[in-house]
Amino acid sequence: MILPIYIYGHPILRKECTSIDAAYDNLHELINNMFETMENASGIGLSAPQIGLAIRLFVIDLVAYSQEDASVPAVREVFINPKIIDEFGEETTHNEGCLSIPDIREDVERKSSLKVEYFDQNFKKQNITIDGLFARVFQHEYDHLNKTLFIDYLNPMKKNRISRKLNQILKGKFTKNYPVVLKK
Repeated sequence: MILPIYIYGHPILRKECTSIDAAYDNLHELINNMFETMENASGIGLSAPQIGLAIRLFVIDLVAYSQEDASVPAVREVFINPKIIDEFGEETTHNEGCLSIPDIREDVERKSSLKVEYFDQNFKKQNITIDGLFARVFQHEYDHLNKTLFIDYLNPMKKNRISRKLNQILKGKFTKNYPVVLKK
């Protein structure tokens, strides 16, 4: 089922997320709904806060990108209670967007490689090292679990430049290509 995506300004996007366990109600259905919602919105990552749940869960799907670029792994994975164990490598800049902040894209600097730990959808603990686009998307979604949006990394001049667009989003004036929930 396609769920609405919560948009910039909604308090859920700034709420601390809690860990879950294998007994979480309807977890597999939730995961399927998250993938369906993300795909419907043409996204490559989606976190639980973006669908109104303050839990430590996100999904990533890079399969389409891997078909275009052999350096991108064909990852379609669920990340439950993820942790970044180590960040390393060079700082790289990439233009990012977010399904919760429509019509805005900005350059964000992030570490190129990560060592991460998480539980998969079967609650099997995983420890992996990731880099490139996979590491960037992981960091972006991980930030959502920690009350952080990609625009928080922008310098004051860039934030000022996009402030008008952010105010338009707060008023619900943006292109709605998928179901959304606005700030109440």
